[in-house]
Formats: sequence, structure tokens, C-alpha cells
Amino acid sequence: MAIIVDKEQKKEDIALSCKELILTKGINNLTVAEVAKTAGVGKGTIYEYFENKDEIVFELVSILMKEHSQKLKISLEKKKTTKEKIRTFSNFFYDKEDSDLRKLYKEFISLSLVAPKSDMVEFHAQCTRSYFTWFKEIIQHGIERDELKEESILLAQGLFVVGDGMFIQNSVIGKEENIQQDLDSFIDTIFDLMEKK
Repeated sequence: MAIIVDKEQKKEDIALSCKELILTKGINNLTVAEVAKTAGVGKGTIYEYFENKDEIVFELVSILMKEHSQKLKISLEKKKTTKEKIRTFSNFFYDKEDSDLRKLYKEFISLSLVAPKSDMVEFHAQCTRSYFTWFKEIIQHGIERDELKEESILLAQGLFVVGDGMFIQNSVIGKEENIQQDLDSFIDTIFDLMEKK
């Protein structure tokens, strides 16, 4: 009797088995042979599921972003004020728990900038839309709860992209340890303008 393989699960399993290897060596320093050995499959099997190594990073980012979204939802439900929720939303950029995802996200952004593929671009666009909608709803809820001024919604887009920008900037210049302080200071300043007194 033939064994039925769940191809999506197998693809996830291969990607997850290579996570530590990719985090340690970086995608550019890996060979498909190393990936196959780590995953416990042949090189041919890797090519059955992935066109190239970049797609393994893409798969890992997809898996970990889903997990991150679930954890973020639970964390946000525990927060009372809009400011606490925005800080929690921004934790991704410095929280120790998300360090693996951040490292892979940098690889993913690098790959997307150097050799953009339509599925990667669409995934990133869809993630951005989804997270921005969520972020905007937090701001809107703060307005409805009379915590924030109505015009605060106009600052949502700028506030949303600042975290990404600071993360990329601090990564490039090697000052990642400053991002929490920089973001907290920025959020405090913006909320001084947005909050009703």
C-alpha cells in the first residue's frame, strides 16, 4: 500500500528542521546538501518542495509569522490601554522571544529586495495589510473609548511604519540594542500628542 504524504506538512517539517542551521549560518552560506542532510532527506526531495534555498526562508517566515500573530493576539487581549497595546504590538522589534523570527525576517527582507519574487512580494504585502488593519483597529478602538483624539487615526500609518524603519535602520548600523529605547521614546512622544488630556 502506497504511503500518502501530506505535502504541506512535509514542506513545513523540512523548513522547520533547517531553522537552527539557517539562523546559525545564514542562507547565503548554506548549500542544498547541508539543508538536505539537516532535514534528513535527499537533495532531490528538497527540490521537490522548494525551488531554491530562499524559498525555505520564505516558508519559515510564513510559519513563524502565524505563530507570532497568535501570541500577539493573546498578549494584546491582556492589555488595558491603547498605549500598552501599541507597545505590545511593537515588541516584535526587540523582544527576546521573537529573535529567531527577526533574524529570518531580515533574511527574507534582504531576499525580497535583491531578487523579488511575486509570491514573496505578495506575502509581504498581505502581512503588512493584515498587521496594519489590526494596528489601525487598536487606534480606532482607543478613539472610541475616548482615550485618543479623533485625528489620531491619521497618525496610524506613520506610527505603524516607524517600527519597521527603526528596526531596519538599527540593524544596518549595528545598533539593535537601542531599538526598544528608541521605540518607547517615540511612542511616548506620539501618545503625548494623541491622548486626550
